[in-house]
Amino acid sequence: MKIDVKEKPRKMVLIWLSVDEANDRDLMHTLEEKYGEWKNQGYLPVVFKSGTGNLEDSMYLLMKHNYEVYAQKNNLFP
Repeated sequence: MKIDVKEKPRKMVLIWLSVDEANDRDLMHTLEEKYGEWKNQGYLPVVFKSGTGNLEDSMYLLMKHNYEVYAQKNNLFP
């Protein structure tokens, strides 16, 4: 697990979890208790859970999707 605290552009607590950590009920319960504390301090807790898919394929599909959305918004498709 990795926790990053960001102040800019917005106050956030970024929590990076492996597949095993994301499936650990005790760990998740502990984090859920912390969410309220962070929110009271003005932070937005954001949790990233690792998946089991192929990272290269997933990144390609995400970039493709973002390009298609951008192209549609900017009328780049005929």
